Amino acid sequence: MARLYLVRHGQPLARYDQDKDPGLDDVGRRQAQAAAQALRPVGPLPIVSSPLRRTRETAMPFEAQWDRQAAIEPRVGEINAPSDELSERSAWLADILRSRRRWSDLDDERRRWRDGVVDALLAHAVDTLVVTHYIAINAAVGHATGDDHVVNFRPDNCSCTILETDGSTLTVVELGRERETAIR
Repeated sequence: MARLYLVRHGQPLARYDQDKDPGLDDVGRRQAQAAAQALRPVGPLPIVSSPLRRTRETAMPFEAQWDRQAAIEPRVGEINAPSDELSERSAWLADILRSRRRWSDLDDERRRWRDGVVDALLAHAVDTLVVTHYIAINAAVGHATGDDHVVNFRPDNCSCTILETDGSTLTVVELGRERETAIR
């Protein structure tokens, strides 16, 4: 069994309706440093990161302490909204988070995205740190628990959710710290 440490990115510099790919703000950088320190004893581990700036910047303290370069994995990136227009993206995400939507309610593209997240995680044969996003972590936990809701818990910035995989299944070991996420 491989243990997967899913770390949600730190607090971003801008909201979802302000920037498509923000980096971390000062709080987010401190969160990333604290997460790396908290997980120091489990490493060094291979590091996988979403291609987005906030995840790559969250991975940096892990890279420095374990002297490892993160591999970029697009399949653990942020869910794609149906629109690229910032205010429409924000409204769509707010609806997803507040309405208790199910994956079965969403279109094929979003369900394929979810399946890609799961497939990327199942592919790990060794313990690995994965720096990813709120909905991606939810997709993995939902798959592991059989919960079809898009949001089944609310991982805080830089919280760590631990899963195990045997290559064909995901099992929840421990959910990360939770916090209400504000979408404006």
